[in-house]
Amino acid sequence: MTSRERLLCAIAHETPDRVPVGPFGLGHLGYNSEMATELIQKTDPFISGGVGGNALMGDLVKTERVQEGNDTVITIFTPKGNLTQRHRRTDITGYTVEFPCKNAEDVEKYMSIPYKPSKPNVEHFINRKDEIGEEGLVLAGIPDAICLPATIMSPMDMCLLWADEPDLMTEVVETVSERILEFVEKACKAGVDGFRVIGGEYASEQLGPRGFKALVKPYDTELSRLIHKYGGVVYYHNHGDVDAFLEDFADLEIDALDPLEVPPYGNVDLADAKRRIGSKVCLVGGLDDMEVLESLDEETIKEMGRKCIEAAGPDSYVLGGTASGTYTEKAAQNFIALVDVARKYALK
Repeated sequence: MTSRERLLCAIAHETPDRVPVGPFGLGHLGYNSEMATELIQKTDPFISGGVGGNALMGDLVKTERVQEGNDTVITIFTPKGNLTQRHRRTDITGYTVEFPCKNAEDVEKYMSIPYKPSKPNVEHFINRKDEIGEEGLVLAGIPDAICLPATIMSPMDMCLLWADEPDLMTEVVETVSERILEFVEKACKAGVDGFRVIGGEYASEQLGPRGFKALVKPYDTELSRLIHKYGGVVYYHNHGDVDAFLEDFADLEIDALDPLEVPPYGNVDLADAKRRIGSKVCLVGGLDDMEVLESLDEETIKEMGRKCIEAAGPDSYVLGGTASGTYTEKAAQNFIALVDVARKYALK
């Protein structure tokens, strides 16, 4: 089997020639570097293939940026008044120190921005798919509707909005969901056949089961059905307390779920997860990118990989990391070493 065939086989809940070893993305490896080339050739990677355009707010958002020391101050112009966002950059990282919306009034300002749908630019996705060929599965990252309130408000303020103004929160998510569906349908028609959906963790981690069921479940299920209508793959990303939501994820009608984080880094028992949802969802993960693949010796990692495969079984599972996007050559080499583990397990 080719890597693409192997991944699609696992995603279809069938048994490939061996368990795929699927790093997500190339971390800090240069795309054309020798290490990246070897990783792509020897493992079964999921590769990001971006689709340009603003799926959430369209083409009419107007902003102004001013640099103040380490801070980038962004003014967002709306018909109901301006909003301010502040992003701080250090030598190590960057983070938002002021979100544009602090309360319901600000959210109403933000949603008053005129909306003109973006046309998806799929050129990068198509080019990347042509480059990768059969050596991996290319996926376009797409936000779900909960991403809009989660990115314009601080975690605390978003939780307060859901508690104090649930009707407004629902209205925002419903409006944005309609925009995403339109954007994704255009992308599907233009040749995008795999999506990695992000955002559910904003609800599962911050709003709990009731918030997830109200603000994620109906809209992401509709998104899955739309992608499947065009024969595409729905690959879902969700960190955090995944164990408590496994059945909820399966109900979204997604094809694959990452990252399944096992103790002590997460709370998922792979064998239990496989028993509960393995016939509906391909499980992806088991090994932490930074705490395991980037930090431990090869023999220890191979033993951990073997235990993951034994727990999850040969079908509907991809041995992967935690999609950190930050791993280096050491983790890449360990991903490659895990292929030998998968091959030996397949021969048993």
